[in-house]
Amino acid sequence: MLSKTFAQPWNVERLPGADGRVFLVTGGNAGIGYFVAEQLSATGATVVLGSRNPAKAEVAMASIRARVPGSRVRAVRLDLAELPSLATAVESLDVERLDAVVLNAGVALDDPPRKETGDGHELMFGTNHLGHFALTQWLMPLLSAAPAARVVTMGSFAAKSERLDLDDLQSRKDYRPKRTYGRSKLAQMYFGVELDRRLRAAGSTVASVVVHPGGALDSLTPSRPPVHVRTAGARLSAAPAALLVQGKHAGAWPAVRAALDPAVRGGQLWGPRVFGLRGEPRREPVWNHLAYPSVAARLWDASCDLTGADLGVISG
Repeated sequence: MLSKTFAQPWNVERLPGADGRVFLVTGGNAGIGYFVAEQLSATGATVVLGSRNPAKAEVAMASIRARVPGSRVRAVRLDLAELPSLATAVESLDVERLDAVVLNAGVALDDPPRKETGDGHELMFGTNHLGHFALTQWLMPLLSAAPAARVVTMGSFAAKSERLDLDDLQSRKDYRPKRTYGRSKLAQMYFGVELDRRLRAAGSTVASVVVHPGGALDSLTPSRPPVHVRTAGARLSAAPAALLVQGKHAGAWPAVRAALDPAVRGGQLWGPRVFGLRGEPRREPVWNHLAYPSVAARLWDASCDLTGADLGVISG
């Protein structure tokens, strides 16, 4: 009698084991990044939190260890706004290979004035996009040493309605914080899509996947004191919003699936199932404006110039 093997449905509560693998999560000490790290830790993998604040990283690691007994979690100091420090941060990983990096860390400013990194880049664009762009350069040898590594780029639903101004990437002429944030995340997503195209052309075993968390609110996020504390009042006031959006624990699900699921392929976009705002992770069509190769190529070249990064065999 012939037998057939069917792939099991993805279950966010029962993740596949990843013992022996190593994952890096930038911004893994808070928000969505914390929950990505917590969920990946439950698979048996070694999870490294990239954090610019060592004290907050210690608090996050203590929380993960309390919830995931036996977890293999540690931290490295990683400040994406300090481009010259990134090579040292990667050296401090002290690993022979990296099975996935989740490019999650980010800065979101709500009000003027415009701020800059130490390198003179607008803070959100410089941290969210340029920092991750340059970091990937230094990580590529470790990613290439793994059998089938993933670069998982955390975009944002806020980027869906934005368009890049390639003549004003740094928002020098027209700075509006919310728009600049959305454009910085859109630049990240362009990078993730273009990175995979170049990896495929180079015959690399590394894949690049883009994800977004949908609508992820603190008020719908379960408490992880002292990393995150949700009051009873916040929980009650946010109850109506739960029909449309979700907490940051659920916002982590697309990135976790992109890092773990062998069925996920490079160049794909993953987000929440229900209107792209809430629910379990699913593949969705790549947004139309992310499919402009000329825009991606110009952004890539500009990013190389601004960071001095050289992604080697995938630079062309």
